[in-house]
Amino acid sequence: MKGFFRRISPRRAVSDFRDEWKKPTPHRWQILGVAMAATFCVFMLMIPSGQKGPPARPEVMLINTFDGDRTEGEIIATNCANQELKDALQARLEENAERKREVYKALGRATFIDVDAIEAEAEAERAAEGGDTGPTPEEIALSVEEYCARATAG
Repeated sequence: MKGFFRRISPRRAVSDFRDEWKKPTPHRWQILGVAMAATFCVFMLMIPSGQKGPPARPEVMLINTFDGDRTEGEIIATNCANQELKDALQARLEENAERKREVYKALGRATFIDVDAIEAEAEAERAAEGGDTGPTPEEIALSVEEYCARATAG
């Protein structure tokens, strides 16, 4: 590698360029223009494009799915219907989870695994984690019932 750089000299490069430039070639200005344009294009591709200023704020379009002049009773009735749907879906999910647990228990028993010991251990871990600090499901159901009763009373 040392030998390669010893043979390169900036002074020789400039003198070679000057000698070539002085030769009477008919298209030297066009060749120079193409060479400069190619060099400019290569450099422009290497320069990363920067973002000038913050991006434009997006235009937000609000879509109202409910009537704007609904009464409070109508709102509560809609909320109660949605809550009933949500409760039904949650009950189905819990049923599916229970069926899945039963299938896994049956599989464990079929493969001679002590399923009852594993279940007792899991219960102990859940008890050690601590209880919920929030309302109980019964309290939530009671408050939902009170909320829905307001719709029929009002």
